[in-house]
Amino acid sequence: MLRHSLVAAMTLLLTIVTTLSHSNPLTILATPIEGRWDITVDVAGKRLPSWLEVRHSGYHTLVGQFTGFSGSARPISEVHFKEGKLHFAIPPQWEKGDKELILEGILEGEKLSGNLTTPDGKTYSWTGVRAPSLRRSTPPVWGKPISLSGGSSIKGWHASGDNQWVAENGILRSPKSGANLITDQKFSDFKLHIEFRIPKGSNSGVYLRGRYETQITDGYGMEPALDQLGAIYGFISPSEMAAKEAGEWQSFDITLVGRMITLVLNGKTVISNQEIPGITGGALDSNEGEPGPLYIQGDHGPVEYRNIVITPAR
Repeated sequence: MLRHSLVAAMTLLLTIVTTLSHSNPLTILATPIEGRWDITVDVAGKRLPSWLEVRHSGYHTLVGQFTGFSGSARPISEVHFKEGKLHFAIPPQWEKGDKELILEGILEGEKLSGNLTTPDGKTYSWTGVRAPSLRRSTPPVWGKPISLSGGSSIKGWHASGDNQWVAENGILRSPKSGANLITDQKFSDFKLHIEFRIPKGSNSGVYLRGRYETQITDGYGMEPALDQLGAIYGFISPSEMAAKEAGEWQSFDITLVGRMITLVLNGKTVISNQEIPGITGGALDSNEGEPGPLYIQGDHGPVEYRNIVITPAR
C-alpha cells in the first residue's frame, strides 16, 4: 500500500512540474538577461562604473537593482526584456525636478551595450559584462600583515585630486572635504583592521578593493540602516548599531573573501559572512574580478584614520 502511495505521489509531482515548465518557463530556466552585470559608462571619454542585477519575480515579471556611478543601489520595479532588447526606468534619487534614469540596451551573447540617460537629461553609451561569482574553492591562507599608517608621512597612498590629507604621529587626517586617499598597492582577499574618528555630522567610508564601501557616519543612537555606520552602502545593513559617540575613536575589523564579508564594529560582529552583490556608488571601477586598492573617503567632511593594518591572502 505504501509503495503504491509513493508511486502515485511521484507521478503527481512529475505532472505538476511538467505542467509548470510548459506554462511558466521562468520556473525552470532563467531568461538570458538574468544575473549580475558589471557596467562601464563612457562619460565624455571617462570610464565610470555602474552595476546591474536582474532577477524574476513570480512567473512573468523581471525586477532588479541598479547602481549608477553615483548614489546608492536603486530598486527596479520592472525590467522589460524582449527579443534581446532591455529597458527600464528608475525614479529620481536626489532632486525633485530631476527626470527618471532610463537605461536601454541590447544583449548579444554574454555582453550588453546601450545608452543611459541620467536624471539631468544627458545620454551616455555603456557596455556590460557578466559579473564574476568570486566563489572561492578553498579557505584563504593569510600572509604577513602590512601597516598602511604610521609616522608623519603619507607613504603607500596617493590622493585622487588636490591633496588635503596630512600625516601626524601615525594619524592620517583630512581636516576638510577634498580628495579621497587610495593605496598604491592592490589587494584581492584580505583581513583589515582600521580605526577612525569623525566629528559630529561628518561622513566617510572605507572602500574595499576600491569598489565596496563600508559606511562611516555619526550613527550614535540611530537605528541600523543601509546608509549608516557599519553598512555596506546600499546593500547590507548592520545587525545592530554599535557606534560610539562622535569624536571617539572607533574601529572596523573586516574580512573579505571573494564577495563574502564579515564586519566587526567596535568589537561587535554586525555583518557575518554575507555576500556583497555588486559595486557601490563611488567605486573606482567595475572590474570585480581583479584586485583593487583600499581607499578612504575624504570628500564628505573631516575624518581621521589610524592603525590601518591589512593582511592579504597568499
